[in-house]
Amino acid sequence: MSETGSCINIVIAIDHASITGGQAKVALESALGLKRAGYNPIVFAAAAPVDPRLAEEGVEVVCLHQPDLLGSSSKGAAAVQGVWNFHAAAEMGRLLDRLPRENTIVHVHGWAKALSAAIAQPIRRSGLPALYTMHEYFMFCPNGGFYNFPDNHVCKLEPLSAACWATHCDSRAYTQKLWRNLRQVVMERVAGLPRTFEDFILISRFQAGVVSRRLPEGARVHSVSNPIDCLDLGRKTTPATGNFLFVGRLSTEKGLFLFAEAARKAGVTPVFAGDGPAAAQLRERYPEARLLGWKSAGEIKLLMRRARALVFPSLWYEGQPLTVLEAKAMATPVIVSDGCAGREEVDDGETGLWFESANVESLARALVKAKDDALVASMSDASYDRFWVDPPTLERHVRRVGAIYHEILGRRRATAA
Repeated sequence: MSETGSCINIVIAIDHASITGGQAKVALESALGLKRAGYNPIVFAAAAPVDPRLAEEGVEVVCLHQPDLLGSSSKGAAAVQGVWNFHAAAEMGRLLDRLPRENTIVHVHGWAKALSAAIAQPIRRSGLPALYTMHEYFMFCPNGGFYNFPDNHVCKLEPLSAACWATHCDSRAYTQKLWRNLRQVVMERVAGLPRTFEDFILISRFQAGVVSRRLPEGARVHSVSNPIDCLDLGRKTTPATGNFLFVGRLSTEKGLFLFAEAARKAGVTPVFAGDGPAAAQLRERYPEARLLGWKSAGEIKLLMRRARALVFPSLWYEGQPLTVLEAKAMATPVIVSDGCAGREEVDDGETGLWFESANVESLARALVKAKDDALVASMSDASYDRFWVDPPTLERHVRRVGAIYHEILGRRRATAA
């Protein structure tokens, strides 16, 4: 066993035991990387199936085989589970009871889609140090995004204020919003989830600006980029070819209609790789758009490599969009909204272009500017060069997270001494 993580147990808490999105991808691949580095990760998850790679690499998994909230056959059961998952709390307590106090850390990546905030109580009761990676904003905002979905704009209301309670901001019904607010009250005042953690990992400076004033007093903040799976293919030989490409879930908050309208104004064809609830409406309103549907990870990388530019028009507070990093790894410039963390990975005019968030005219001007072949070639080379200076690979991610684990345990030992 490697000396790096020798004898350190890491309980990785996540809603799903398989990859269902970026949050689960980071948590599970982190578990695999930690195992290879000599740590003893234990994945604790509510919802099956279980990623087969975990067993193949010898990672212990405690999966409760529960449905997530959207997959439950009973709305009532889902409502109860989302507020307080009694089974998850009990099983988390049993797991932590059997682990040694001196070399175990609990690392929570997600709770809002299946586990619930109930896991906070057994974590605190165990006395074990706990760390939280902020992938989204459910700890502070009832709908997890500081975003008004019906009106399609960033929400500036104070969470759980009278105005918040009165505003229908949910992507579904106002009754769902009221349930989310109730869950938020239980999470904060009964479960005490935020005060369960002394240490927080934030994945971008932009995210830190959104949540820093809301973190518990005295919280230690660490900055660690999410890992991405990237292959060094070198600079592009023909960078000024291909399409303007969108990659991701086809939902309104991702800015797909903004992109489609701006592309129409700029006289270019928008290409969408992904699927989601807005696909039919997008196809109807913008028949000139090319909708490729869902694509595998390998197909997405190939599309990015062939694209003239990736367009990232998201309207909400993305924490750290991995597609922006993946495009840079493929030597593809990115046209990005200045209202999300993706802008941190793009040097305006050098590795891509910024545009004003939610502004169709601004995005259209950026698309027109990116018709310049010489500019695209220059931005492509710069994107590749700057990404590969310090690529956020899984190995580097594990090394940085591992340093935080050692720091946390070192503080505990010093306090005990």
